[in-house]
Amino acid sequence: MENVIPFTITDLAKVTNHRSGEVKFGEKMITIPKDVNPIEFIKNSEAKYVLFGIPEDVGVRANFGRPGAASAWKSAISSIANIQHNRFCKGSQIIILGTLDVAQEMEAAQNLDFHKTADRKLLSSLVDKIDKEVVHVITSIIKCGKTPIIIGGGHNNAYGNIKGTALGLGKPVNAINFDAHSDFRILEGRHSGNGFSYAYEEGFLKKYFIFGLHENYTSKNVIDILKKMEDRVQYNTYDEIKVRQQKNFQQELNTALDFIKNEAYGIEIDLDALPNIASSAMTMSGFSVEELRQFVNFFGKNKNAAYLHICEGAPELGEEKNNHLIGKLIGYLVTDFIKSRKELL
Repeated sequence: MENVIPFTITDLAKVTNHRSGEVKFGEKMITIPKDVNPIEFIKNSEAKYVLFGIPEDVGVRANFGRPGAASAWKSAISSIANIQHNRFCKGSQIIILGTLDVAQEMEAAQNLDFHKTADRKLLSSLVDKIDKEVVHVITSIIKCGKTPIIIGGGHNNAYGNIKGTALGLGKPVNAINFDAHSDFRILEGRHSGNGFSYAYEEGFLKKYFIFGLHENYTSKNVIDILKKMEDRVQYNTYDEIKVRQQKNFQQELNTALDFIKNEAYGIEIDLDALPNIASSAMTMSGFSVEELRQFVNFFGKNKNAAYLHICEGAPELGEEKNNHLIGKLIGYLVTDFIKSRKELL
């Protein structure tokens, strides 16, 4: 955990807006005391969830996307700290671990040009470095018997989440991905578009379901690859559910769950699947926020849900006056996930 920047009680106090007669998450969430072994602290805590931020957009840059996802953590933690602590959801269920120290990788990526082959290789090597650290942190949390809630960053971090969970549990895991894109592209060097294909190729990802692919932005090559491995990788498309209405949203939730539910699985959320959400691949057409919240609730309440990852939100690319809204959305998703698991505790 030496490459994690701890989130201290002082940091928490700075983002919590105290108000008379109210109790906020920021007054109840748990931070790890200084000079205490974080692994032992997490293991011995009664809290079930560990909040972890990865404030980077190196993987997005390596995938020729618009940078900005590094800003999601700051927006999210400010919103989460100011959620009301009440009988519906309690801040005391969350340990805030902190953020991965990616300052060097972010600085090194600043002036690299994806169009240049040499720079592209350098970007991929930086993603490799981040991967190793994410794997270490997630493995450690899982081995403590806790549930990670990861706020990215780019979707490249799905690889570290999956591998870390698999290593922590000692067996391959499944994944459900709410996404406009498959992120199952060829193994051409690491970036935000091939986290799942690398995890699959290396044996950490057993079964994978992509929920809501956008037909206009999925290449023939990817579709052909997915068809060849439909016993282990399945998908539906946004177009067949919401546009042509050939499939029913609720029935598709059940279909996807049936495919992955027999093993531990990660819940992956790419915010670029929602319309008008500032991200590296912003869209005008997609599922609603309410449908995403239903999705998180549905998959979160199964005992085999092993982690939640929310990525690709980029507040700094949004409207200046309303760039706090992505953090607020992430706060909703985090609490939806925790609320869905009440009966499992």
